[in-house]
Amino acid sequence: MPDHRYESGSTAGMIDTWRAIFARQRAFGEHAFDQLDDAGFFWTPADGLNSVAIIARHLAGNLLSRWTDFLTSDGEKPWRDRDAEFEPPEPTSASRRAIMDGWEKGWDTLDRALAGLTDADLRREITIRGAPHAVHAAIARQLDHYAFHVGQINVIARLHVGTAHWKWFTLPPGGTKAFNELVRAKHHA
Repeated sequence: MPDHRYESGSTAGMIDTWRAIFARQRAFGEHAFDQLDDAGFFWTPADGLNSVAIIARHLAGNLLSRWTDFLTSDGEKPWRDRDAEFEPPEPTSASRRAIMDGWEKGWDTLDRALAGLTDADLRREITIRGAPHAVHAAIARQLDHYAFHVGQINVIARLHVGTAHWKWFTLPPGGTKAFNELVRAKHHA
């Protein structure tokens, strides 16, 4: 588990922390994908809800739009078709591969954007849909957005797989006490 501490006032440490949290969200989503066959990936739990495939495609579109030229162009790119991200995709292995290619490209775009940030960049302002956002606030907004959707992905995947067959990314039920003892021992607390 990554260590998310950073020195007060250390931009590099803060950016590393953001990168680690975003990487954990990506891994959390991919952990759910790995437990789904194609039928599960495209499964919709109820009318009016989205499948894992739709949410993954939406996140890919958002990632590419927000993080491409992050500091120099509006975060809602004219080439993005957000509404189309929510249309049910063809439930095929090829469609799944295309969605996953977009997912990977989006997360890689985010990581490159964060890796290039400097102290001065954090004092800048960017726009999303023409509305101004401080860079640090835009990053927090995206962390919030991605965590929400990755949580949805995991709930839908677990519903489809079933709790009895679910492989836990986080602590399994009943595992808190042992985990807390390991962390305390590691940090000599």
